[in-house]
Amino acid sequence: MPENQARIPEQPREGAPGTSAEGTSTEADAGPAAPAPGRRSAAPKAGPAAPSQLFVWLKEIATVVVIAVVLSFLIKTFLFRAFYIPSESMVNTLDVNDRIFVNLLVPEPFALSRGDVVVFRDTQGWLTTAPEKENGPFTWVQDGLTFVGLLPDNSEQHLVKRAIGLPGDHVICCDADGKLSINGSPIDESYVNVAEVPQMRAFDVVVPQGKIWVMGDNRNHSADSRSHLDSNGGFVDLKDVEGKAAVIAWPLNRITVLDNYPAVFRNVPAGG
Repeated sequence: MPENQARIPEQPREGAPGTSAEGTSTEADAGPAAPAPGRRSAAPKAGPAAPSQLFVWLKEIATVVVIAVVLSFLIKTFLFRAFYIPSESMVNTLDVNDRIFVNLLVPEPFALSRGDVVVFRDTQGWLTTAPEKENGPFTWVQDGLTFVGLLPDNSEQHLVKRAIGLPGDHVICCDADGKLSINGSPIDESYVNVAEVPQMRAFDVVVPQGKIWVMGDNRNHSADSRSHLDSNGGFVDLKDVEGKAAVIAWPLNRITVLDNYPAVFRNVPAGG
């Protein structure tokens, strides 16, 4: 065949790189493709919205309240409990409407001492039965706050007196000078209300084990052990003692630590 015969261009084969089946250019040569109609853009989505400042503030307040309630409940259960004073039996040491904190670690694990002001449950019927109070719309709130220790107990089924005789003590009233004697030793009761001369009520008792003899500081206005000789001999069971009154917490002008007057009982010998 002559060399100068014109050569016919060879048609590209199907499937050859760079062409389609019809011989046109492929998408690889066409540059970036436009997004298909109706398809969303692949742009990154925005993250979740940050919580509002109000929500954060409310969450912090709720956390503080819960912690305060839990701590108050634990303190009330194991360390201190608040009580309300409804009577004048302990004037001038305690006034009507005083609020006190009671140390629950006395008489156990720490021992009770003569002169301690104690709060105890009325299991001997010293008090008249308290009438049932009508429940108001917010009674449950008050009961709940009392239960967790944020309000003082005002159920009026507890009494507060001063411990005079401990187990084994021989307590007598009174000598020629009108003084109590404990185990043969007369005492000068500097805590007794001096606004009135105490009326003498004669008694001669030996305190049994597991019990104490109690008297109010306002002697002429206190229905204490002297008034209940026919009920358990006038004694209070140690198991009924809630604890030792430690401080007056309210009103503010009466905040003080309560004294047990150790000097009064310093020369009293141990009981039998």
